[in-house]
Amino acid sequence: MTETLRTPTAAVRPAAGTSAAGPTRVVPARRRRPGAARRIPLHVFLIAICAIWVVPLVGLIVYSLRTIADSAVSGWWHAFTAPLFTITNYTSAWTTGGIGQALGNSILIAVPTTVITITVCAIGAYTLARMKFRGRIVVLTIAVALLVVPPQLTLVPLLRVFNVLHLTGHIPGVWVYQVGFVVPFGIYLLFGFFRAFPDELIEAASLDGASVPRIFFSIVLPTATPILIALAIIQFMWSWNDLLIPLLFLGGGASVAPTTVQIAGLVQSTGGGLNLLTAAAIVSMIIPVIVTVVLQRYFVRGILGGAVKG
Repeated sequence: MTETLRTPTAAVRPAAGTSAAGPTRVVPARRRRPGAARRIPLHVFLIAICAIWVVPLVGLIVYSLRTIADSAVSGWWHAFTAPLFTITNYTSAWTTGGIGQALGNSILIAVPTTVITITVCAIGAYTLARMKFRGRIVVLTIAVALLVVPPQLTLVPLLRVFNVLHLTGHIPGVWVYQVGFVVPFGIYLLFGFFRAFPDELIEAASLDGASVPRIFFSIVLPTATPILIALAIIQFMWSWNDLLIPLLFLGGGASVAPTTVQIAGLVQSTGGGLNLLTAAAIVSMIIPVIVTVVLQRYFVRGILGGAVKG
């Protein structure tokens, strides 16, 4: 009886790839990921790099909130053990230091400069990329060649020209200079995007009776929003942080001086008064930080859009 029961069990063997409980799945071998212990040095390195960037900013903020007496007897890191903060430095920087008026002058310089640059570059790049006319390649070549001209070489000649035209000492003179030196880069950046724009969309709009300005403003520009914002960020940050051009073309007067010129003047007048200087620097950083944070998501997309080959 025992042999009779064992015989069928021994005779039935699982087929290849199966088991007594049923067919088995072949699981591919997984690649072994590096363990957490191997990633510890990388994490430590990244944290150290972040600390190198963040610590000076923290010190700047703490200095702007400390009193002059505390800053004279101890370093900024002692503020965490005996915190005593005040906003007097900010009120002094806004009124006595003139940073409030300088902030308005920076806005009057950077915003129109950015708007004019975007307008000129968009129209110029679209014209060179999509319209056929004699000398188009020559104009494009000259625009690209102007990228290698150092702005410092043009300071003295343009300053003499601006003196003749009575543009020195006035904010529009800074507009002209800063726009002129970013337009070649802007045309070069936008040219690749407009060159790769689908011809079918433009032809369909033309067949529907749309004019060239209507096609440009209603079809092309909305699709170019990321790259236009990327160019706007570049121009705005350069115009806001520029010190040399406003100092030379505006003369450093308090009525037209932007934040960079005003802070440079505070360095000379205060003789190392860190509390007032750091408060003025923090105020001057607020608007660029807001612009960068709000428009950051468009920046990478815009730069990659300009890299498209037509």
